[in-house]
Amino acid sequence: MTYDEFQRQIGKAGLTIREFADLVKMHRNSVTNYARLGEVPSHLAVIAALLGAMADNKVDFRSVLDTIEIESKKPRGGAAKGRFGGSKQTDLPME
Repeated sequence: MTYDEFQRQIGKAGLTIREFADLVKMHRNSVTNYARLGEVPSHLAVIAALLGAMADNKVDFRSVLDTIEIESKKPRGGAAKGRFGGSKQTDLPME
């Protein structure tokens, strides 16, 4: 799905990008970064299409989504406390 179609579908549901990201427990920037690529991943496309269809049929998707527990996505990468971006090397044992 193109990013423009994605925006159209979530717009039909009465959502902004920020509200969509909050709803699916993603960072807003993670969603808006797909604008650069011009397409969204299929899992987000499915969600947007379903939200748009539910809105067309006057189904309250918020009450449906409130019944499930959505966990926030874990950050990717090797970041560790006290290290920006993590460490590519293993730590040597301290003697």
